[in-house]
Amino acid sequence: MQPRHTVIESPLGELTLIADGDALTGVYFRRHWHPPTADALGRYVEPGADDVFRRCADQLDEYFAGKRTRFDLPIALIGEPRRRRVWELLVDIAYGETATYGELAARLADGTTAYEVGQAVGRNPLGIVVPCHRVVGKDGALTGYAGGLKRKRFLLDLEAPMAAAAGRLF
Repeated sequence: MQPRHTVIESPLGELTLIADGDALTGVYFRRHWHPPTADALGRYVEPGADDVFRRCADQLDEYFAGKRTRFDLPIALIGEPRRRRVWELLVDIAYGETATYGELAARLADGTTAYEVGQAVGRNPLGIVVPCHRVVGKDGALTGYAGGLKRKRFLLDLEAPMAAAAGRLF
């Protein structure tokens, strides 16, 4: 398969989407801490000319509009097995919820430290779609985010109203 990429606009600025075959493999912010390599980007395609990118853009629009709480996209987590195990845990953090690095390390139950979890979280290739923004420091403190702390705060604030409203229903 040959990777390909496109660029779309979002409330958080430009997002670079990367796909390989039928799977989304990357969602990166402008000035991302760990940007993809040129080889990982592949050729550029127009967003509307590619089904994977079109679906991703539509779902991101719905998410930013508060109409989507979970992504339904074919994804491929490409990276070291240890990192992939951490990234797979991120998908299970529910919309409007958070988890700490220490909690994720405990779920792995293999001796991985909170620091090592943080290193893996910071290299998540599928920002927003695989919700690494939902991982916070001990006592809920905002800590590093590959897209920047302002973006992390924006995403957490975006999800907070719905989570708070759902809690008031019961």
